[in-house]
Amino acid sequence: MEMMENTSFEKIEEWSLHCCCSFYGNLCGLDEARKLVNNGLVLITLGGNDFVNNYFLTPVTARRLQFNLPDYTTFLISEYKKILQRLYVLGARRVLVTGTGPLGCVPGELAFRSTDGTCAPEPQLAAQLYNPKLVAMLKELNKELNTDTFVAANAMSRQNDFLSNPLAFGFSQTRVACCGQGPFNGVGLCTRFSFLCPDRQNYVFWDAYHPTEQANRMIVQTIYNGTIEHMDPMNLQTIINMGFLY
Repeated sequence: MEMMENTSFEKIEEWSLHCCCSFYGNLCGLDEARKLVNNGLVLITLGGNDFVNNYFLTPVTARRLQFNLPDYTTFLISEYKKILQRLYVLGARRVLVTGTGPLGCVPGELAFRSTDGTCAPEPQLAAQLYNPKLVAMLKELNKELNTDTFVAANAMSRQNDFLSNPLAFGFSQTRVACCGQGPFNGVGLCTRFSFLCPDRQNYVFWDAYHPTEQANRMIVQTIYNGTIEHMDPMNLQTIINMGFLY
């Protein structure tokens, strides 16, 4: 998710939840509609596009001129905290929050920043700085609200496992995308004219930036029953077992 300067994410979310309450309110009443929102599961992914399509988009960007990398990660965290606070005000009570993957190791970054498949240092540093700050912010926010509403899903940790020990997860290709073109199949979009691998289950990455279905299945499994290393303070199975809040 990218923070668009001309689009208020908070207004979009408020409109979406308002429409949800209005729709269900007409069916079962406003109180029941609020319960549906309270008991709903929200999954929000924060950070990746703000680096890939903003800070690192070109060698010189407005954000690069405004912030050094550590300060930019701190800025993003402060802005995302406001978004999550707004979600809470609007009634969200079960929110899974994922940060970035290993940004420097995705084919889209390797294609332009690496010749031998070594992860690009600067985007990788961004992920290493950003994700721990995101987890810390979620813990702080839960403490402020006296709740466990916000759950940190450490997708980067699981993806790093794929890259460091691919055979253990059934992968043989960790750098080249299954669908794409150019170096590492990391240039441009996956289209009908792209090179398409015949054995996608062996690939970690589907296109320049996104995991394959096989990799996503393992990430989702980790979200469902992962340990505190990957899911803090609880995994999805625990949330489901808790039942309805209201």
